[in-house]
Amino acid sequence: MKPTITVFTPTYNRANCLQRCYNSMKRQSDKNFVWMIIDDGSTDDTKALINQWEKEKNDFQIEYYYKENGGLHTGYNEAIKHAKTDLMICIDSDDYLVDKAIEEIRSFWEKNGSEKYGGIIGLDIFEDGRIIGELPEKIKEVNSIDLLTNKYKIRNGDRKLVIRTELYKQVAPMPTFDNEKNFNPHYMNLQIAKNYDYLILNKPLCVVEYQEEGMTNNIFSQYFNSPKSFAQTRKLYMSFEKTSPAFKFKTAVHYVSSCRIAKLKRIVKNSPRPIYTVLAYPFGIALSIYIRTKAGKAK
Repeated sequence: MKPTITVFTPTYNRANCLQRCYNSMKRQSDKNFVWMIIDDGSTDDTKALINQWEKEKNDFQIEYYYKENGGLHTGYNEAIKHAKTDLMICIDSDDYLVDKAIEEIRSFWEKNGSEKYGGIIGLDIFEDGRIIGELPEKIKEVNSIDLLTNKYKIRNGDRKLVIRTELYKQVAPMPTFDNEKNFNPHYMNLQIAKNYDYLILNKPLCVVEYQEEGMTNNIFSQYFNSPKSFAQTRKLYMSFEKTSPAFKFKTAVHYVSSCRIAKLKRIVKNSPRPIYTVLAYPFGIALSIYIRTKAGKAK
């Protein structure tokens, strides 16, 4: 039977974490998936570890691809390029699937899925069972832009997206900027969300453990080290039609800040919301100074 789902794991020097992720793949009640590891230029024992696992008797397929280090978003680009299944889900190297995740996803999609939807959105949890980002109750589908902009009175935080592969291929590859490695792949999910809602599967799919060096930490350093990436993301945010004036203004402040740090020109002209950008300009300058200071790069 052709696998339905590609579970892809971008990784960089995380050989110490991958065993737990691999063990969760072995525990899956439904083995109708491909586990694709995208090695983002690791210099540790990642390759040897994967080679060992490929020799073991597993009921699921393992695919391993090595590439030069470029950051998480380039790992997504590589995975999307190789994927051949109907659906894709990213499980980070320090996270792992709950034991029935693949079964839940496949059963739910076979019963409810269609080309009307971008995919499925489920829950991320901590090891103690706490839900990280809640989902609305009593509705069938949700748009991730509405979740981003806090439309619902629920606790916001990371959730787990299962995306139709053909839609990923339509928006990939993400752009890359020289020497910038902190472009959040959620950029592609939000591009898809401009045209598609996600079916709600209000069940845990992934157990998450945040690493100190992960993208969710050290945010000021990320702002400083990848300003063009963040400016591109803010431009996407500002292109959303049905968002509040407060959201547009806050986004414009961050856009100006990132552009200033990146020393980009024509900041207002290139903005999807030029009026908001003009109003936000002095606040964006102040934020850029604050970010430089917090990142230890005050000038």
